[in-house]
Amino acid sequence: MKFHTKHLLAKMLLIAVTFTACKQEKKASETETTTDQVETEVKEEVAKPEIILDKLEGSPAYADATLILDTPEEIVAKASGEMDFSFKVENYELGAQTTGPNPEKLANSGKGQHIHFILNNQPYSAHYEPTFKKEIPDGVHHLVAFLSRSFHESVKNENSVVVRKVVVGENPKDTIGLDMKAPTLIYSRPKGEYSGKGTEQVLLDFFVLNTELSPEGNKVRATINDKVYMLTEWTPYVMKGLPKGEVTIQLELIDAEGNLIPGPFNNVKRTVMLKE
Repeated sequence: MKFHTKHLLAKMLLIAVTFTACKQEKKASETETTTDQVETEVKEEVAKPEIILDKLEGSPAYADATLILDTPEEIVAKASGEMDFSFKVENYELGAQTTGPNPEKLANSGKGQHIHFILNNQPYSAHYEPTFKKEIPDGVHHLVAFLSRSFHESVKNENSVVVRKVVVGENPKDTIGLDMKAPTLIYSRPKGEYSGKGTEQVLLDFFVLNTELSPEGNKVRATINDKVYMLTEWTPYVMKGLPKGEVTIQLELIDAEGNLIPGPFNNVKRTVMLKE
């Protein structure tokens, strides 16, 4: 009887030791798994590319370049359809390749320098001749046209841009709420798709009307894939380290306190695609 009791106690002790050892081994395994997961997450976080926004340097200034449209400030047409636009360009050559280092760094048009034509802050159309036709629908529209370098950087001086109110139709309605004299932000680049070397440095460019940017005053808040940058100078920028795939860019014209300045175009969001 004593032998049986001793044998039973020994067996129970062996089971207890085995259970404890298995439990500790399982806990250690779980700890290792958790540690491995954390290390993997940290590595993925470290590997995530950082988006860098730098000023673009080295472009010819074209300080005396001029774009002229010989029309009243309000263009009126009785019916929608194709409208003729005949610009005059001075001290600037459409179709020429812009000199300097930037055509090699950025997406560059083989057709050369051109005009960006923007209606109601929608994506621009590029025009390499000063005279062309555009389809304009009924309504009251905000037109901005400015000179662009071959790599799509806008020429920024008081004479390089044309702004017009375009009124089309028998009884047009202003559905936008235009104030042609109010501070206004016009989006230009980036646009469309980028591939290969063109994804390494991507131009961020815009036009501001009826205002100036400064550290103490109005600014542009740029949000690039949820990363926020405060732009206190009206100058072209270049984005580096963008991930492949869809990239979202949001531009907002804000005041000194960070409030959005009223205006139909002062908060704009676009997406572009970066491919291998």
